[in-house]
Amino acid sequence: MDRTRQYGVLSALLAVFAGLGYAGFVATGGAVPYGKRFATSIQRGVESGGGSLVDLGRGVILAGPIQSSVVEFVSVLGVLTAAGVVLYRYADRLAERGR
Repeated sequence: MDRTRQYGVLSALLAVFAGLGYAGFVATGGAVPYGKRFATSIQRGVESGGGSLVDLGRGVILAGPIQSSVVEFVSVLGVLTAAGVVLYRYADRLAERGR
């Protein structure tokens, strides 16, 4: 595949996924619900006094909605990283064979 075709395919994929992201953003109401929740949580933090984000005794403080999703996030990140390494090694082997 020549370079211009590669860039064309990459640009098309980028446009498709940007469009899907925008459609999802609009379908969920945009940033307004998240902005309201963020403002409420910031106000509660200011009222309660809060604390430092990193405490060596406790680790990193995570926001409430994502506390239960950390294991899933790390596992998806691990799978994607492993897939990237496998694809990189596969492409390297193909290049060594002269294909």
